[in-house]
Amino acid sequence: MSRETFRIGFLPLVDAALPILAHELGFAAEAGVEVQPVRDMTWATVRDRLLYGHTDAAHLIAPLAIATALGRDRPPVELAVPFVLGLNGNAVTFSTTLAKEVGLGATLGDPAAIGAALRSIAVARKPARPLRFGVVHRYSSHNYMLRYWLAGVGIRPDEDVEIVVTSPPFAADALAAGEVDGICVGEPWNSIAVDRGVGHIALATAQIWRRGVEKVLAMRTAIADDRRDAVLALIRALHKAAAHFVDPEAAEECAAILARSEYLDAPKDAVLRAITDRIRIVPGGNPLHYPDFMFQYREAANFPWRSQAAWLYSQMTRWDGLSYSPRDAATATDVFRPDLYRAALAGSAAPLPGASSKLEGGLEGPTGAGSVQGRLMLGSDRFFDGRAFDPDDIESYLSELP
Repeated sequence: MSRETFRIGFLPLVDAALPILAHELGFAAEAGVEVQPVRDMTWATVRDRLLYGHTDAAHLIAPLAIATALGRDRPPVELAVPFVLGLNGNAVTFSTTLAKEVGLGATLGDPAAIGAALRSIAVARKPARPLRFGVVHRYSSHNYMLRYWLAGVGIRPDEDVEIVVTSPPFAADALAAGEVDGICVGEPWNSIAVDRGVGHIALATAQIWRRGVEKVLAMRTAIADDRRDAVLALIRALHKAAAHFVDPEAAEECAAILARSEYLDAPKDAVLRAITDRIRIVPGGNPLHYPDFMFQYREAANFPWRSQAAWLYSQMTRWDGLSYSPRDAATATDVFRPDLYRAALAGSAAPLPGASSKLEGGLEGPTGAGSVQGRLMLGSDRFFDGRAFDPDDIESYLSELP
C-alpha cells in the first residue's frame, strides 16, 4: 500500500528535528505517511519552494507564515500552521569585542542590565558606525525578539542600531568578518560562533519571552484541506517524534542524526548541547545548563495557540509602521489551526487545550489549564519586562509599547 508523501523544506537548525526524526526513525511510516526532508540555506528559498509547489510543507519561522498570508512583500497566499515545531531555542550572541565592551561574564546575564550597558555603547557608536545586528529574516521571531528587547531597554531599532539579515549557516561567518556586532539566530549557530572564538552568548531568547513561539509546520491551506487525513497522520508522526526528542536517553541518537551532512552538517557536540539545554557562553568555557532553553513537547508545546500568532501580528504591525487592522489580525490568527491539531490527536494520550487563545506572558509559574483531553499544566511564559499580551485587545497593547 503506497503512502502519501510530504516533501518538507527545512533549514539546517536543531529545531528542524521533528520532520527529520519522523523520517529517520520510522514515526512517519508508522503513521502511514512518508516524509522527504528538503534542505535549503535561506528562509526565502524555503518559502518559495512551498508556495510554488516544490514542497508540500515546511519547517518555517512562524512570522513568515503570517506575513505570507497577509501579502507582505509579495501577493498573499493562504497558509495553515497545524503544528508548532518548537518554542524558543535562539540566542543573542555578541562579537567577542562587543562582549568585552558590555562587560559580559561567563553566565547568562540579566536582560535589563545588559541592555543598559549596551545602550550607552550604542549611543557612543552611533555617529561613526551604528552597532549592527544580524537576524535571519525580516519576518522572523528572531527579529521581533531582538527588537522587543532593544526597545524595552531604551534602544531604538533602526535609529540607534542597524538590523540586517544574515542566513543562519553564515551568521558565525558574519561575526568573524566584522560585518555584524551581534546575531540573533537558532542553534547550533550561536554555539558554533562561540566554539570558533568569534562570539559570546549574551542572552537566550527564552529570557526575553519564555515559551515564545519559534518554528512551525506550515503548508498551503489547499494542502491542509485536500489532504486532510494525511495531514492529520503527519501531525501524529511529528508528535511522536517530539516525545522521542525530549527523552534524555535519545539525545545522543538524535544529535548524531541531525549532525549529519545532509541535515545540519554541524559538530555533533554543538547539536547535543542544544538538545540537552546546555549552552557554552564563552569560548573555551564549560557549558551552562539553562532549563528549557529549547522547549519541546511538554505542556502541549506543539499546540498552535492563536494568541501566539496574534502577538507576532502585533510586532509585525509595530515594526512595519502600520496601523492595527482587525481584518489583518483575523487573517494572521487564522493561519494557526488548532482545529487540525485537536483532530489529529483526539483519542491519544496527548493533552489538548480547551481554548485556542490565552493571555500571553501572564503565567509566573506552573498553572493548570482547561483541556478537552488529558491534564494540562502550563509553566511560566513571562516577557522580560513583565508585560502581558491580551489577544483580544491588540490595539491597546500596541499603544502602550515604547
